[in-house]
Order: sequence, then C-alpha cells, then structure tokens
Amino acid sequence: MGVLCDYFAAPSDELAATAIEDGPVGLFRTVETKSLDPVVVMGQLEELLTGRPYTEVVQDPRCGHGVAVEDDGNVAVLAVTDGLRDGLAAAGDLDEVSVRWAGIEELEGFEATVLAEVLAELRDLASEARKNGERLYCWACV
Repeated sequence: MGVLCDYFAAPSDELAATAIEDGPVGLFRTVETKSLDPVVVMGQLEELLTGRPYTEVVQDPRCGHGVAVEDDGNVAVLAVTDGLRDGLAAAGDLDEVSVRWAGIEELEGFEATVLAEVLAELRDLASEARKNGERLYCWACV
C-alpha cells in the first residue's frame, strides 16, 4: 500500500486546506504522484536543486507543516517549502537531477526517466506558482 502525494499550488494555507476532503484535483493545478513524500523525499530534492543542506530544509517551518489533517493523520494537506518551489522553478537539466534523486535510499526502484517526467511536471507547477505568488502544498492520503 502506498501513499498518494499530490502536489498543488494555492494562494494561501486557508484555501489549500479546502482540498482536505477530496484532494486537490479539480480545485487546483495538481501533479499526482505516489510515494514522493513532502519531507524526506522532497527535502532531499530541495538539497539537490538548491544546495541547501537537508538538515536545514527539514527545520524550515513550512517543511511538512500540517495545514489540514483528518482521519488521525491518514489524510493531510501539508505545506511545502518555498525553497523547493523556487528550486524547481529555476531547475535546469532535469535528467541529471533525476539520476541523482533516483539514487536516494527512499527512491530505490524508481527509474530516473520516470522521475525526470515527474520533475518536469513539478517544475511547470512551481514556475507558475512562483509567477502567481502562490505556494506549493502536498495532499497526502494513506
């Protein structure tokens, strides 16, 4: 059983929280993923993209902050750092990043080519979010 982790852009924490019931698809621009958690996996991606040490990323107040949580934590809308949003928006060679990202322990078994496709979608989402003054969020469902 995997965890659904859908990433989306919203103008505020309050509006992002409205996705808690049914997820963000249809409400916000969304990239649907599975098993790409917003703290460990995305924290390591932020380190790869920006050079900001993982230990600092996970101390960021927005890193996995629960914007809305239900069902004893089995469904949540979690904040994503602005550093990840900005790092994705500015990302250049996604093939190189995806190969390095595929090398982390938590992504064992993921193909770098598949991750590159996901990164391209996330980069587009992050670029538009930054342009519109929005932040990124993750809707996680066990």
